[in-house]
Amino acid sequence: MTIILEDDARQYIARFETISGVSARDCLVLEEKLVLVVPPGSLGAAIGAGGQHVKRFEAQAGLTVQVVEGAETPETFVANALAPATVYNVTISENDDTVAYVEVPAGDRGAAIGTDGERIDIARRLAGRHFDIDDIQLS
Repeated sequence: MTIILEDDARQYIARFETISGVSARDCLVLEEKLVLVVPPGSLGAAIGAGGQHVKRFEAQAGLTVQVVEGAETPETFVANALAPATVYNVTISENDDTVAYVEVPAGDRGAAIGTDGERIDIARRLAGRHFDIDDIQLS
């Protein structure tokens, strides 16, 4: 699947790579936040020890930064996008729409949803961009 990035997203990706040494695969530019998707296995390097890369990038960009680890499968990708919530299982249903049904413990529903639904909305957007998933439902 091809992801088309706007110029500002490409510029943020380039600046993040300069700081962290990790090239992001995707960047969502939201009002007060950037969401970067990094290749599988590179989350720790992207964040840096004690979060130093993210903190430095946030200071330069003037925005809050969320880093999501990419994945080869839609199930793993959805779970990663909902982190730090614990995800027990992700089932993809392909009928009229493609929906990811996500099992999270009751105590982690708030973390999966995020403040004002922000985390699950971001996960939905990313899952749609990377795996053509139309919706994410928590159970």
